[in-house]
Amino acid sequence: MKLLTVNIGRPRPNPWKGLDATGIDKRPVDGPVFVSAPGPKGTGAVGLAGDRVYDVKHHGGPDQAVYAYAREDLDAWQEELGRPLANGVFGENLTTLGLDVNGALIGERWRVGPDTVLEVSGPRVPCATFQGRLEQEGWIKRFTRAAVPGAYLRVVEPGEVRAGDRIGIVHRPDHEVTVALVFRAMTLEPDLLPLLSAADALPDDIRESVRRRTTGRGSGGPAPSR
Repeated sequence: MKLLTVNIGRPRPNPWKGLDATGIDKRPVDGPVFVSAPGPKGTGAVGLAGDRVYDVKHHGGPDQAVYAYAREDLDAWQEELGRPLANGVFGENLTTLGLDVNGALIGERWRVGPDTVLEVSGPRVPCATFQGRLEQEGWIKRFTRAAVPGAYLRVVEPGEVRAGDRIGIVHRPDHEVTVALVFRAMTLEPDLLPLLSAADALPDDIRESVRRRTTGRGSGGPAPSR
């Protein structure tokens, strides 16, 4: 299991949400990138030095410090869409190889390189910016049906990461709540919502949404993707 590329966003206009900019246009960078826990949501801060988000209401903060997507899943989409998909095209900070990102457990911890430890916090949910970026009509529904969302991660131990770093799983919690399961429960399969209570490491907003939806006090879900 290894890190293929580290991807940093280039600001570009965001007509799809009516915002001045978006950071979804991620490109691989050379050399090491320092990763640390960002400040609270609302500042635009994320985990990778040199990167940021611009939809500060929905994105950034400790639970969305880093976004990872598997090269294997990009390859599957590449074949399905009939177009090349470069590392970073889904807005991921880390493009991985040999790691089951969607099968990762909530609260699972990865060591990336010698020092950095990241913790899986939840799935990415698609939004209008993602659809506009790919120029695929109906992309939000298509991506949701596939249920291969990639994972948001917290920063537990800061450090430098770079392309080629090995990734090791250093902790797996004692439950069966995966990134893909959370995504399915929060989107098209609400009957799965009660299963999510086993994952203590879910972000507070998702846990509160699950509580409301399973007790009949309204609906809600995780923030859309950046």
